[in-house]
Amino acid sequence: MIYVLSTNITSPLGFTTEENHQAVLSGVSALKRQEGLWGLPEPFAASLFSEEQKAELAIEGYTFFEALAIRSIRKALTYTSLGNASSRIVLILSTTKGNIEALGEELYYPSKAAQRIAEAIGLNTKPIVVCNACVSGLSAQLLANHLLSANLYDYAIVVGAEVQSKFIVSGFQALKAVSEEPCRPFDIERNGLNPGEGAATIVFARTTSEESWCLLDGAVCNDAFHNVSPSPQGEGLTAAIETVMKGRDKSKLATVCVHGTATLYNDQMESKAIEKADLSDIPLSALKGYYGHTMGAAGVLETILTMRATDDGIVLPSKGFTEVGVSGKVSISEEPQPTNKTAFLKIMSGFGGCNVAALYEKTTDNSQRTTDKAKFLKTHTIKLSSEDGKTLTDIYKQQIGDYPKFYKMDLLTRLAFVASELLKKVSPREDFEGVTPVILFNHSSSIVADRQFLDTIKDAENFFPSPSVFVYTLPNITTSEIAIRHHLCGETSFYILPDKDEALMQQILEASLAGTDTPTAISGWVNAESETSYECELSMYNII
Repeated sequence: MIYVLSTNITSPLGFTTEENHQAVLSGVSALKRQEGLWGLPEPFAASLFSEEQKAELAIEGYTFFEALAIRSIRKALTYTSLGNASSRIVLILSTTKGNIEALGEELYYPSKAAQRIAEAIGLNTKPIVVCNACVSGLSAQLLANHLLSANLYDYAIVVGAEVQSKFIVSGFQALKAVSEEPCRPFDIERNGLNPGEGAATIVFARTTSEESWCLLDGAVCNDAFHNVSPSPQGEGLTAAIETVMKGRDKSKLATVCVHGTATLYNDQMESKAIEKADLSDIPLSALKGYYGHTMGAAGVLETILTMRATDDGIVLPSKGFTEVGVSGKVSISEEPQPTNKTAFLKIMSGFGGCNVAALYEKTTDNSQRTTDKAKFLKTHTIKLSSEDGKTLTDIYKQQIGDYPKFYKMDLLTRLAFVASELLKKVSPREDFEGVTPVILFNHSSSIVADRQFLDTIKDAENFFPSPSVFVYTLPNITTSEIAIRHHLCGETSFYILPDKDEALMQQILEASLAGTDTPTAISGWVNAESETSYECELSMYNII
């Protein structure tokens, strides 16, 4: 349990949480149809900052992505008495593509952007980047909960940020997932998502002396089904919801704030998971009709809005919804609904099979609680390096050879996949079954796949964005491929760090695995910058 000290939302609808709350209450949407933007041949609807807003938010010496995050954090900090020089404050940045427009420069690296953001707000601790596709913002909050509950820090600044670009939009268009018109979550006429940009910040504390919102609990479950398509019956999301709600009274929930991307398969899957988790009678709120899909910022932004609306006794309406278009039984409305409840559930699902549920409650219980860190034994380790002189393809052919999908993977995923296969050969069979978590770290994100995808869109005369390459520009797909191969339905998470910091990696692992029921975990460093520069150290851990 951790407590919310302050929040901020910086979006095209406003630069404060209150401005955004009032805009949504008034039914205002930032979604607008875009034609010819960035030279893209297909129109799309999106929520984007205006040029005037960009000028107002800009900070000299920083990219717009960095400035956006810095502005949001600084605004959130003005509502606290929190100093910034303490070694007990951690910055957690959630994003999917960060400074992707700086590809080819050092500024590209998400870990570099996080360092620059941390320095700009005066922090001297190493930042952590959460890159778990669309669930990153919610995953980042759960990481904050783990780290603070383990007494590793006293405060966590969680900022989700995303800036849209030709890179991101063309990728989703290649997947046929983007709508030309404003999205309609859960509606019978829904036909795709809308990209959105913005930043949102929550400052969390281990304890507080005031009535406050708190993050009670959360869970991450992989459905081990497919890299892009969710499991039709929503097994992973159902498992995450049931883990969080076990032993808790669902009648206390004001709402379930859904992911609600307005894609055919996501909304359908969510409806099935909600019904299976016995939450059909709880009002849903789907907020992407106002902001579009803000990706790395979505989990933070939508959580903040739901807190603020619940404070006012309101379940926010789902803009764009008119008629139910999913088979799972759900309660959703285009009109605001009154509530006197003081708790809600936030759920998200994303590429890589990630499913996250988190439970929040307004409380006067300001006690400080510390969980024991997990104790574990490293039983087996596989090391791979470009310096060994063997190619990953040669290793695959010689020692694995039974998974043709290997040839479709990018270099980073091949590296993790080969290491996991070799690890399985030396580990007991049961270590690769059930809910074994897969938690990976690196420094360079998915730079090799990013370069490959950029090559498919940089030339207007040969514009052919590859959907298969685009999928691998999300580094958490490495964890997904391992989960799918071995049917692992536990937590899958991908973190990007400034460097290979063994101590920080162990802290994250110890805190994340505390209280888990699983006896084993797979974790390690998986970094690939080119065919001639890669390094992997993957280990099996027994939790004791």
